[in-house]
Amino acid sequence: MPPSAHAGRVGQMLLALAVCMAMGKALLPPGLIRPPDWLILPFADWINAAFFFLQNDLGLMAVTRAFSDVVDWLLSVTANLLYGKSRWPNLGPIPWIVVAATAFMAGYALKGWRLAALAGGTFVWIALMGQWKWAMETLSVILVAAPFSVALGLGTGVLAWRSPWFDRVLNPVLNIAQSLPHFAYMIPVVVFIGVGPKAGAIVTIIFSVPPMIRMTLLGLKMVPEEVIEAGKMSGATRWQLLTRVRIPTARSQILIGVNQVIMQCLAMVVLASFIGMPGLGQKLLQLLQSLKIGLSVEIGVTIVLLAVTLDRLSKAWALRLPEHAEPSPHWLGRNRLLVIWLALCVLGVVLAHFVPYFLEVERKQALSVAGPIDALMDRFIRLIAPVTAWLRWFLITWVLIPTRDAYLWMPFSAVLLLLAAVGWAIGGVRSAAVCVAYFGLIALSGWWDRAMITVYTVTVSVLIAALIGLPLGIWAARRPVRAERVLLICDTAQTFPSFIYLIPVIMLFGVSDVAVVAAVVVFAAVPIVRYTIEGLCSVPPELIEAADMSGATRRQTLWHVRLPMALPTMLVGANQSVMFSLFMVIIAAFIGTQDLGQEMQRALSTTDVGKGVVLGLAVAFMGLMTDHLITRWSEARKRALGL
Repeated sequence: MPPSAHAGRVGQMLLALAVCMAMGKALLPPGLIRPPDWLILPFADWINAAFFFLQNDLGLMAVTRAFSDVVDWLLSVTANLLYGKSRWPNLGPIPWIVVAATAFMAGYALKGWRLAALAGGTFVWIALMGQWKWAMETLSVILVAAPFSVALGLGTGVLAWRSPWFDRVLNPVLNIAQSLPHFAYMIPVVVFIGVGPKAGAIVTIIFSVPPMIRMTLLGLKMVPEEVIEAGKMSGATRWQLLTRVRIPTARSQILIGVNQVIMQCLAMVVLASFIGMPGLGQKLLQLLQSLKIGLSVEIGVTIVLLAVTLDRLSKAWALRLPEHAEPSPHWLGRNRLLVIWLALCVLGVVLAHFVPYFLEVERKQALSVAGPIDALMDRFIRLIAPVTAWLRWFLITWVLIPTRDAYLWMPFSAVLLLLAAVGWAIGGVRSAAVCVAYFGLIALSGWWDRAMITVYTVTVSVLIAALIGLPLGIWAARRPVRAERVLLICDTAQTFPSFIYLIPVIMLFGVSDVAVVAAVVVFAAVPIVRYTIEGLCSVPPELIEAADMSGATRRQTLWHVRLPMALPTMLVGANQSVMFSLFMVIIAAFIGTQDLGQEMQRALSTTDVGKGVVLGLAVAFMGLMTDHLITRWSEARKRALGL
């Protein structure tokens, strides 16, 4: 019997056993329905004991406080410069018109007028809407956190590249770190640092380091050997090879890592409002809690504009190749843009000195679209209220509650067998062991029921997202122009901090499980649409021509040629969709769920490190198991297609 057939038989047997255990639940002993108390391990107590040892006995508190003092001093500098906080160097605040001119010139220098208009226009919007101080509170943290993250990530990436054993140890740590939800990072920081801006900055640094490490490592590994040989032949030392050959050659990948760091920083700074981080995130949190939709939309637009601007600027920097044009003999010719920028800054300072409006726009002078938005939304919500009310009733009554009850009804032993069957069918005994190990640890943690509610929410959300995203991706992929436009929308949507997705669903569905699912669906549909388009557009044209010549219709070509060839790429989108859903479910606990996210927020409010880490690891294990299964399936499909 071929190995694949044997694996299939074993998987079928495990599946049959799981079904039998589920159907015969009434005959099972209680210990097979839910993990018995004697099987629950006190992971939280062990972690709390370890943190107590690190905090007090090992003296790590002194180290973290020293680091936090450095961060706090830097935050005071940026706070003084950006919004005039009374700290050294006592030069601020920089007039908003100068900051807008600086952003305009940066955009022009990197990619021309369009990016200049976006960057400069973003800061003009922020100033005119009276949100300058909140935005600068957010930006002051990013300006401190991003350089720290880049430096730590670059150094750690270089060390992992130099040391294979360190790379092997670091890889699973990075996998877990990038699978942990945002709140899991906050709880230990609150214990060691407290709350406030410096805690927000430090948790932002920790959260945004992993992508920089990965991109640095990837870039260094991609450096061609002939480039290294050329460096050696020119007599370069090991240090010179690293700093003048390897790192400059890996420039594009490293700068993409910088882009990811900046976007991760913005996402975490917005969410750090839960631990007292002032700025746009805190204001948005307050407005959402009081259901002030118009003002929430204003803040949301500002956060989105900042995200898109930072993303476009950092991407333009990453993709911009070094220029080696003939230098001008005149200093002014060589530094034309610098001179224009300095002139604009001087002009801005003079204007701000004589006209206070150009220094800071007070709230009473600010523009606002909150009133019209509230009026428009009231009319819109009244207009579609019958539809949303019916949809909320239908989803809760016929989809969400039955699905949740089904997940909670399943014996945990049957779930483990079901996962083992899926793992065995996809990747054999190793994948089956991985699935059982990850969910077995969740069972041993004592949070099985909460984990199943999380799984049910993610499952329903990803299925709905696939029902929306797959047809949309297939439709967009039919024409190159349409595909390009939809991909641009997807790229833009992926720059939005996840908190933004809560605004429209709260407007439509209020605070309910339907709002949670809707937020997750919108967030999770983006990678499905994106990778469906990319997969279908990457199918070799000769295969499509061969199908056309054989007389296949467009539908037959789609089902029998394009979709099978695009499946490995589409699975990447499915993988990202699940990860995005897990993150969004935890964040959406803010608007009411009974899953791991709600418990994680309780752990954050009580600074229970052990509980928070255990809950975070439970979410990470779900994501890692899904990633393992989809990756193995994708690899199998690639081998079958000869890719």
